Amino acid sequence: MATWRDLVAFVKSEYQVIKEEADEIRLLFEFDDERSQVIVLAREVLDNRYEWVQIASPIGLVSRVDLAAFLAEVGRSTVAGGAAVMGEHLVIRHSLPLENLDINEFVDPLSLIAGSADLLEEQFFGRDDY
Repeated sequence: MATWRDLVAFVKSEYQVIKEEADEIRLLFEFDDERSQVIVLAREVLDNRYEWVQIASPIGLVSRVDLAAFLAEVGRSTVAGGAAVMGEHLVIRHSLPLENLDINEFVDPLSLIAGSADLLEEQFFGRDDY
């Protein structure tokens, strides 16, 4: 995989896309227990020449969580990615360079972000809103 276009083509063939824009694609990552997680893939360009993909998954509103407890749990349990505040939402996210990216270098972090976000959403919000 070498470009954003290549990644989008792969994602469309393998996942349930729920929204697509020029530099962003959203998909629904479904689990066996009937829970699901929204994943946002966004194209980022560094120094006007290096394409990266940001994998982000919203968990809940930052105003409704004990942020210190949440960050401590992320520090203990999340293998890939970290927590961030994007607008009013708390997200788990991870970024990868697209140049020379092997498929497993994308699929594995995508699965880890989705799984971590779903577990944290259930633990801290008790719902499956995202």
